[in-house]
Amino acid sequence: MENNKKSNTIRKPNRLALEKSHYLLQHAYNPVDWYPWGSEAFEKAKREDKPIFLSSGYSTCHWCHVMEKESYEDEEVAKLMNDVFVSIKIDREERPDIDGIYMKVCQAMTGSGGWPLNIIMTHDKKPFFAATYIPKESKFGRQGMMEIIPQIRDIWKKNRGGAEALAAEVISSLKDKQKAGEELKEDVLHVAYEQLLEAFDEQNGGFGSAPKFPTPHNLTFLLRYWKRTGDLMALRMVERTLSAISMGGIYDHVGFGFHRYSTDAGWLVPHFEKMLYDQALLAIAYTEAYQATGNVEFKRIASEVFTYVLRDMTSREGGFFSGEDADSEGVEGKFYVWTGIEMDSVLGEESELMKKVFSINKYGNLMEEENTGINILHQSKTLSELSVDLKLSVNELYRRTGNAKQKLFAAREKRVHPGKDDKILADWNGLMIAALAKGASAFDKPEYADAACRAADFILLRMRGQDGRLFHRYRDDEPAVMAFLDDHAFLTWGLIELYEATFMVSYLRAALEINEIMIEHFWDRENQGLYFTADDAEELIFRKKEIYDGAVPSGNSVAMLNLLRLGRMTANAEFEEKAVQIGRAFSRTIWQAPMVYTQMMAALDFALGPTSEVVIAGDPGAEDTKAMLAALRGKFIPGKVVMLRTGEDSEIIGLAEYTRNLTSIEGRATAYVCWNYCCNLPVTDAGKMLELLSEP
Repeated sequence: MENNKKSNTIRKPNRLALEKSHYLLQHAYNPVDWYPWGSEAFEKAKREDKPIFLSSGYSTCHWCHVMEKESYEDEEVAKLMNDVFVSIKIDREERPDIDGIYMKVCQAMTGSGGWPLNIIMTHDKKPFFAATYIPKESKFGRQGMMEIIPQIRDIWKKNRGGAEALAAEVISSLKDKQKAGEELKEDVLHVAYEQLLEAFDEQNGGFGSAPKFPTPHNLTFLLRYWKRTGDLMALRMVERTLSAISMGGIYDHVGFGFHRYSTDAGWLVPHFEKMLYDQALLAIAYTEAYQATGNVEFKRIASEVFTYVLRDMTSREGGFFSGEDADSEGVEGKFYVWTGIEMDSVLGEESELMKKVFSINKYGNLMEEENTGINILHQSKTLSELSVDLKLSVNELYRRTGNAKQKLFAAREKRVHPGKDDKILADWNGLMIAALAKGASAFDKPEYADAACRAADFILLRMRGQDGRLFHRYRDDEPAVMAFLDDHAFLTWGLIELYEATFMVSYLRAALEINEIMIEHFWDRENQGLYFTADDAEELIFRKKEIYDGAVPSGNSVAMLNLLRLGRMTANAEFEEKAVQIGRAFSRTIWQAPMVYTQMMAALDFALGPTSEVVIAGDPGAEDTKAMLAALRGKFIPGKVVMLRTGEDSEIIGLAEYTRNLTSIEGRATAYVCWNYCCNLPVTDAGKMLELLSEP
């Protein structure tokens, strides 16, 4: 059959043209008769006795774009889809509840998952077929749309009972039947560490082989494990990985920020999309690693990530955008790569030096494309190592490299930029708020705290209903989609960090409010733990609870640590008991492979202690108070919470009654340190305070 090329005629928009999602709008002129998720589509499927074709993806997804060009823009495929299905398109970032359910279905049916995600199901949402990317025609052992659709049509007509039975079996297998187990103990931390050690790539950093993801919560857990045990190999894994990815092609050396993941084991060739959550989580890892080691390179990378986010990913209202595409002008990575000739043109006499710095090869270094001359900038050696080879001082090499980067950036800005997904998500913004607040404290950069405050104020003002309930997504002046567990947990995390960075009581109060709503609407009163969707959310084929700490940590893992911290900050034992119950709810699952629950391991590390509560009593503008806070913030002390009690402050007393009598001594900044459930006498010396925090 001859391929039917995309028609040159002007196409009419489909129903997706009325949506706000950037991803859905990308499909608004497909000849496929797309519907958004909603009753209209399901009623039509029931009325016309057709199966549903559900397609899930996101705007910066490379293979989503490929499938659109191959199939959804193809008249022949579209006609077949329109004849056989009622087709629904969802944005997985806008509706992670729907996507999460059917991703589990896909993994159960096929053994793997990913995006684009394609599900075929009945009008009552019961799935009987699942796949990821599907080409138009069959190739390389992968069936194509032109073969699959007629097969589905035959199954629907001749063996619908078998399809429905399969759907029922899959749904039954996925429903959460697990009962709470034993309370998690310290031994699971050691098992998680040993598993990470076994998977560690000593040569390249990171864990496992290609494709390789940074997984920042692995690193933040390992920092805590090092702090707990003194095991230097735990710290070595963190330092090696963070150094490797900041030198590799996965890092944007010109414009800053991290790409999604590396397609090779050595971090050279990335999948070029940039996601907000990666920037936030990696910035947190670099910030904590700087506090732990004093390595200024880690501080530099975190600061550059913040530069990128504040420059390119921040809305005029202060919220943070979701991501940037991998593709520009139809080619993945085109915006980011360089030829030697281009380097010469931009840098002139500095070009030869920078080619050595960034390992530019005249033949190119894209592994799948030889002799193209196209290079991904990366460093094979550190600048300190190169300074020896090049007989330049480190400072001189840094200066010249910085100047070259500025010239390359200015030249690159003239290129066609990748697409930007400008929707604002409450959960990912919560992560970025947490990262900026941590950076503000660790680097003494109040401008980071200011940016975090703007984002938090935007969400609290513009992304909440009159009843105080959160919305998940904001775009084009419209908040929409009732919030999920991750929105509540991640925003609460950000607000806790923001309170500790600014000591503005309004943020701690907001954290407590969001946390309370989360417990009220997401808590599983029978088996403990937190559901992903609220008790009054749209009913799907089952209600899932998520614990896997994947590209982002799970809401349950983050909520557990939030509850512990809020419990210590406000002396609320009920919060700590809820945290213990989350650990019990998932303990049997966690014990199967602790290394994939590293954010939960970080929460457990805090729960097991030793921990400390520090209240600084003093004038926030006074030098002695600033000095005491700087001493606290300059160290990596993960098992602590910090409160500020000012002389005239009554607000904090309303949230933490125990601070009422914690006042400054003789008008001097005073630290009240309770360490591992034992309170010490107040001290006015920062060094003595740190001694109390490090008691054996």
